[in-house]
Amino acid sequence: MAALPSLQQLRYLIALHEEQHFGRAAEKSFITQSTLSASLRDLESTLDVTLVERDRRHVAFTAVGDAVVARARDLVAQANDLVELCATARNPLTGNFRLGVIPTIAPFALPSSLATLRVQYPKLKLFLREDLTEVCLDRLLASALDAALIALPYDLPAGIDTLPLFDDEFLFVTADPKLGSAHSPLPIDKIEPEQLLLLEDGHCLREHAIAACGLKSAQTNRTLSATSLITLTHMVESGLGHTLLPEIAIAGGVLSGSSLYARRFTPRGPARTIAFAFRKTSARREEIVELGKVFMQSKGFTGALRAKTARQARKPAAAGGAAR
Repeated sequence: MAALPSLQQLRYLIALHEEQHFGRAAEKSFITQSTLSASLRDLESTLDVTLVERDRRHVAFTAVGDAVVARARDLVAQANDLVELCATARNPLTGNFRLGVIPTIAPFALPSSLATLRVQYPKLKLFLREDLTEVCLDRLLASALDAALIALPYDLPAGIDTLPLFDDEFLFVTADPKLGSAHSPLPIDKIEPEQLLLLEDGHCLREHAIAACGLKSAQTNRTLSATSLITLTHMVESGLGHTLLPEIAIAGGVLSGSSLYARRFTPRGPARTIAFAFRKTSARREEIVELGKVFMQSKGFTGALRAKTARQARKPAAAGGAAR
């Protein structure tokens, strides 16, 4: 039987591919550079192929080296899933859980959910990472996250599954009282694309908003874009344009203290879907389902609270407090 590479060797190879530098890869792996080099030489010997071309200044992966790294990521992730399968079978929702969350969800969906989790699952240690969808999915595939809270639709890579939680409707937000103070919903075809301010490229909320209005990216104002929802609301309040904001952000107080108006659309506003993403091979699927129940229950966005948001969305913020 042919000799097989070890998982540790594959982890070192992945670290080198990520860092493209032996010193940094060794530091990341908590070993010496000489140990890393020796381990990779042994790996190449085992596989009888050159994976990395190196000199004193550069690291260059061969074509087969890149292919091996891709397979190595899958193998390491599946090995981690195997270990987690046994651990969660013994004690579900205890120990460490690494959750990625995108920035347009984190401040609004996490606070009440985390409070509930602390009560229901006191032995669960949740480690959070806030980042863009692409980064969260890459970390999921690399087994650096157990799940990620993202917004759909999104072009998901192979190997990723999702658990939809709830729909998050878009509302029209403006500083213009003529547009914002009307009690009736706004016809969505009345939006002027060149007046629409959105988040910068890389945020999936930008693409969701563009798709929601049936627009093309080139039609929107690309000279002005924001890096966060807070910055976006300040830009709108300054009279630079209008925007679309997700309902959980408005319910979560993103307009608090502003003089902005929030107005619903007609027909019923377009929405994104908040969902958990996770590896299809994940052994923590049942735990993710239980976490999903907590997020759906504690998101503070059903029943009376949703009706309250609808009422406030029709009020001018200056007269009745900020639209939430």
